[in-house]
Amino acid sequence: MKLYQIKKRSKWMLLLLASVIVAGSLWYSNTLISQIKKEERNKVKLWSEAIQKKAKLVNYTNKLFDLIREEEQVKIELWGQAMRKTLTADFEEDLTFYLSVLTNNTTIPLILVDNKGVISDWNNIDGVPNKKFSELDSAELAMLQQELALMRKQNKPIVMNIYAGLTKFIYFRDSKVTQELKIVFDELINDFITETVINTASMPVVYVSQQNELIAFGNLDSNKVADPVSLQAQLTQMAEVNQPIAIKFDNQEPQYIYYEDSLVLIRLRYYPYIQFGIIGLFLALAYIMFSGFRNAEQNQVWVGMSKETAHQLGTPLSSMMAWVDVLAADERNADVAQELGKDVKRLEMITERFSKIGAAPKLEMHNMVSVINEAIGYLKPRVSSKIIFNIEHDAHKVDALISKPLFEWAFENICKNAIDAMNGEGTFTVSIKSKEAGKVIIDLTDTGKGITPAKQKTVFEPGYTTKSRGWGLGLSLTKRIIQNYHSGKVFVLKSEPGKGTTFRIWLLS
Repeated sequence: MKLYQIKKRSKWMLLLLASVIVAGSLWYSNTLISQIKKEERNKVKLWSEAIQKKAKLVNYTNKLFDLIREEEQVKIELWGQAMRKTLTADFEEDLTFYLSVLTNNTTIPLILVDNKGVISDWNNIDGVPNKKFSELDSAELAMLQQELALMRKQNKPIVMNIYAGLTKFIYFRDSKVTQELKIVFDELINDFITETVINTASMPVVYVSQQNELIAFGNLDSNKVADPVSLQAQLTQMAEVNQPIAIKFDNQEPQYIYYEDSLVLIRLRYYPYIQFGIIGLFLALAYIMFSGFRNAEQNQVWVGMSKETAHQLGTPLSSMMAWVDVLAADERNADVAQELGKDVKRLEMITERFSKIGAAPKLEMHNMVSVINEAIGYLKPRVSSKIIFNIEHDAHKVDALISKPLFEWAFENICKNAIDAMNGEGTFTVSIKSKEAGKVIIDLTDTGKGITPAKQKTVFEPGYTTKSRGWGLGLSLTKRIIQNYHSGKVFVLKSEPGKGTTFRIWLLS
């Protein structure tokens, strides 16, 4: 009894310890996941702040370029005034200052066109030398016309009225220094976007405008952002995982960074469950394997003990049978010999039972009403007269496929436990019923002290007993006989402490 209490408590303690370990591991994993998730969002925030600071720099740079362009336009206007002065000045007038203005423009590309669209002069045009218009070859002319087209798109011309009937237009664009600065700043901005958004270390990121127009993306399949419908679905999915981060540029509509958890974070989230699942599967397989070994060892112990018991009983039993014959020869001992002969036959039957353990029993059809009547007939005179036996059956013949010696052994074990539970006084009822699907049901009910629900499965375990000197093998042996040798089933159907217990046996018919 104490063994099973210790075993049960140990199981609960191990289960509690395992639960604590699992709960602690999951708590620690979730803590790490929360920290990593927080760090990833902080990284995205840092990127967004960097973009905003870069945007301020871009705004400042644009303003600077606007100022430079205004100054360059002033320079071109001065150049135009100097050109007009040189064209309208008297021969005696000093033009040194005006000529210096014309020659000092070494960076701003410009083209001088008359009111008929004919190019009359140019300056700082790459690939076009400063010589007469008529001396230009076709390639130089094409380059000059191409440059003029670009200038017309970039800036409005400066009108230069030379004299009545003669008007010229100065077309120009950004100076070489301004163009080079613009290229450098554009490269810096593009590199910044690449470094902060496109080349994010681990997280899928999408950078969009307020109208969800794609600006940049990183760590994503291009097919997912290829068309607006796919892009919107991707943004919705990302928004469900993490709240998008808004970026506000000066005097511009806000833009948004959408992002998902990194692959490392996703793996870390599911890793504990996969780990515990694998460990649980391993433990289950190990338990099944070792349980199989344990059952095989127990079977060997049962078989070995039974064979040895049958062997040990054989020699004294043969001697007792001889002594019974000696007593029977004397008429004065006839009654003693008769009673002693019954007990010897009982011992012979017990020896036969033990000898059958471990060997495949021969199952035969028997009338269970007769078998049970015979077994109770043997027990009844050997127990308290205050025990009332009742046998109920729905027919006088209910056949089942059994090994009679083994079944009687199992039946007697349940009967003896019931008699002990009633403390020598009560009612023991056996109900025999035939059911469909080839089954015979036998219910054995006593009015004893009953079994608590927690112990109803434990009663069949080897070693379980409530007696101070009991071995706890009776019901365990009963279960083996019914289930292993008869392919049947035995279990506690119902029990209530203080009112009694009903065992049920299923047999094949």
